[in-house]
Amino acid sequence: MTAVVEASGLSRAFKVPERDAGVRSAVKGLFRRSTRTSHAVRDLDLRVEPGEVVGFLGANGAGKTTTLKLLSGLLHPSSGSVRVLGHEPARREPAYLRRMALVMGNRHQLQWDLPAVDSFELNRAIYRIPWPEFRRARDELVELLDLGDLVRKPVRNLSLGERMKMELAGSLLHRPEVLFLDEPTLGLDVTMQRRVRSFLADYNRAHSATVLLTSHYMADIEALCRRVVVIHHGKVLFDGALSRLGEQFAAYREIEVTPDDPGADLGAYGECRPAGEGRARIRVPAADVPATMARLLADVGITDLTVTAPPIEDVIARIFTSGAAVPS
Repeated sequence: MTAVVEASGLSRAFKVPERDAGVRSAVKGLFRRSTRTSHAVRDLDLRVEPGEVVGFLGANGAGKTTTLKLLSGLLHPSSGSVRVLGHEPARREPAYLRRMALVMGNRHQLQWDLPAVDSFELNRAIYRIPWPEFRRARDELVELLDLGDLVRKPVRNLSLGERMKMELAGSLLHRPEVLFLDEPTLGLDVTMQRRVRSFLADYNRAHSATVLLTSHYMADIEALCRRVVVIHHGKVLFDGALSRLGEQFAAYREIEVTPDDPGADLGAYGECRPAGEGRARIRVPAADVPATMARLLADVGITDLTVTAPPIEDVIARIFTSGAAVPS
């Protein structure tokens, strides 16, 4: 099967000016500017199959947005190769642009002083969408995203969350086959985040769309993505199943127990804290879980016992802190 996204050794570097503080350095910079090379993306290999929804994770400045810009053609790579849907993105061919969409939570494509419905009409003309198809897609998006009369308000009068919904609707009018989504639920309340996640899942199923998604809301990633790619300082640290990320890189597990004696001292088995209603949680190194469970069952009367992995946010934070690659 031909991959939708194929990147090999993809890199992007920028020249960044720098100088010391003070008037003397400012004057010196007028005649001789000092620069350094910043590698936003470095030797990235990525392959995404048709219909996949892939979470693209990393700390601020890790290179996520730069990668999406390279894949959508907004930036040219410094080295390496990339093809999306068989096209070289940087060439910005109309045949490619008609098949993809890029939604960025901190950028806007809608006309600031016009109502969104007018920008939708502009997109219809740009993508040459037949009127019946456009009307059907517009009305469906308005209903699913609960836009209602908001489409008739000038974009500048919309809240951040309302504008994000409009951006998403405008980007999907031409039914793209590939979605590059950079923080698509930015500024939305919890209820609308769930609705957008459900909508994206339905869109993926209905149109077999391929989605590459970045988000700081881990609920987005857990609800939509079976596979995640974690990058740090422009390099891939992990590429695989989300479940395997937690299993292989979590440094600890939590054993939740309900002892027969609510006053039992469990501090000898690990870092212990109350969990409510006579339960306690014991944090132990992942490698020590079997031995600790055996000791608990042998030494303490236990009514119930469960083992849980730490939240995925904690796992990813640990990866960023260590900067070490996770075994594939």
